[in-house]
Amino acid sequence: MSKLPSLTGKEILSTLKKSGFVIDRQRGSHVFLKHPDGRATVVPVHSGETIGPGLLSKILRDAELTKDDFLKLLED
Repeated sequence: MSKLPSLTGKEILSTLKKSGFVIDRQRGSHVFLKHPDGRATVVPVHSGETIGPGLLSKILRDAELTKDDFLKLLED
């Protein structure tokens, strides 16, 4: 498995949108995303701050994406 890069919340949002997620709602700095098939996750968007590897792994688990699938989406 590949190592995940340091990404901001906005970068993660745009990558998840490529896989079909849409913004459901937002509460403060937390953006709630849903997929038409029922998957859901939350991404914190704090300006200039990167998401840690543990939280990014949790977001990918919630989104049911593998690290390799996420990296392919990131390259597109």
